[in-house]
Amino acid sequence: MTENQPLRPSLRDALRQMLALLESERQALAALDLDSILDCSDGKLELCEAIESQAQDALDEECRGLLDAVARLNEINRKIRNLIAANVDARLGSLTGRISLYGTGRPSVAREMPYYA
Repeated sequence: MTENQPLRPSLRDALRQMLALLESERQALAALDLDSILDCSDGKLELCEAIESQAQDALDEECRGLLDAVARLNEINRKIRNLIAANVDARLGSLTGRISLYGTGRPSVAREMPYYA
């Protein structure tokens, strides 16, 4: 291996690192720590590249299990991110007086437009 070539983690190590990173992301989401969330996002992109570069190799049982755990944890974190985003959107809407398009505060169309026969 040359000195210019970075040391690539094995697929198993990359998946374990991804699990740890997703746990850190969950803690950052719980704390609403934007810097940590962004750091985790960058780390996930780097690890995804490492995992994809080795995805051609046949996966053994342990790697399949790790990959399944990574996918489930990433899905949980995605749902948490979406809940936070919806909460922020609702709060901003209430502060600005914006009416939600799909919420209960939306006036009915019948009241908005007069009917002419």
